[in-house]
Amino acid sequence: MKRPFHGWIMVGAGSLVQFVQGTLLLQAFGAYFAVLRDDRGWSKTELSGAAAMHQMEAALLGPLLGWFLDRFGAQWLIRIGTIVFGCGFLLLSQIDSLLAFYGAFIMTALGASLCGFFPLNVALIRWFERKRARALATMQLGMAAGGLCVPLVAWALATFGWRATAFASGLLVMAICLPLSFVFRSRPEDYGERVDGPGAAAGETAAPEQADGTRDFTAREALRTRAFWLLSLGHSFALLVVMAVNTHAITHMKEGLGYTIEAAAVVITLQTVAQLGGVATGAWIGDRVDKRLTSAGCMLGHATGLLCLAYAPNAAMLVAYAVVHGFAWGLRGPLMQAIRADYFGRSAIGMILGLSFMIIVIGQVGGPMIAGILSDITGNYRAGFTVLAVLAGLGSAFFLLARRPARPRAG
Repeated sequence: MKRPFHGWIMVGAGSLVQFVQGTLLLQAFGAYFAVLRDDRGWSKTELSGAAAMHQMEAALLGPLLGWFLDRFGAQWLIRIGTIVFGCGFLLLSQIDSLLAFYGAFIMTALGASLCGFFPLNVALIRWFERKRARALATMQLGMAAGGLCVPLVAWALATFGWRATAFASGLLVMAICLPLSFVFRSRPEDYGERVDGPGAAAGETAAPEQADGTRDFTAREALRTRAFWLLSLGHSFALLVVMAVNTHAITHMKEGLGYTIEAAAVVITLQTVAQLGGVATGAWIGDRVDKRLTSAGCMLGHATGLLCLAYAPNAAMLVAYAVVHGFAWGLRGPLMQAIRADYFGRSAIGMILGLSFMIIVIGQVGGPMIAGILSDITGNYRAGFTVLAVLAGLGSAFFLLARRPARPRAG
């Protein structure tokens, strides 16, 4: 029987790892946020600080992780990260102070960074060229699907408490993700395989030196292009909305709109269904359309969805928020890494992505902090969400201006 292309096996494993992360942490953090605010009495700004510290850690480690990924591959980082991720949840179940919460959350988030989005994307970029957007989007179906389980996490938090839920989460991470971490490999050429699989003709896929006499960018060369900075800024402005929503949407629906945590989690589930639709659409059209223009359109979707959430007078507006923002997030997300690999090549993609995190962190930190601080000042999230929506809308210009740079000449 013909052996399946290992790149697609890695896509499946990565999707499951992303599903676990999305279910237990990334899309469930808002539920922990609301429960810890009630149980411990910490302010929104204090809790937002944990998310900010996580993103700062990811940004500071980005270039180092990129260097490591380019030279040694993703597999060891993914294995180590899985253990740290699980242990972080176990530690979170034991905390009794805000400082301890920060420490446990940073450990959990560090583990998620080492075995999550960044190394998984780099691993797949090494194995795919013509089908890159499809592979990245398919993997991110797992992250999107994790949002479908947010009501289950919310139910566990309400029924068993946050300590028991965090402890069980740590055990699940170890049991599910650790075996999956051994699926990942560095480069297909090292295992007698070809980029994009056996169906790709020799010479059809890109290599560091192209048939037309050009080659991939080095990280230093990429930094000197306008496209690197414009793509990074556009990505950053998109994450102003994504991170603010992940951190504050459930609390806004609970405190500002009068819904229960469980009802708010249902809205997040609808958002996830729309996100899945966006990811599936990206897998279908991502390699066929202009990623730059698609990303610009998605920025307007983020802005519109957040305004619907901020000023929702009824459930219909919440549905509009969930559908518009969720679809834009799902469609745009996989394109962020695919367009960088299209522009700059595969050879130094780890370092290029790592350096871009130094800019992306502006949105990752700024979104939750702006929303949290303005909410503590004004008493609700409307001002903060409005500011972030306007910034996201303006951020569409970054993608419109980010045209593909000319490749450097070989030799």
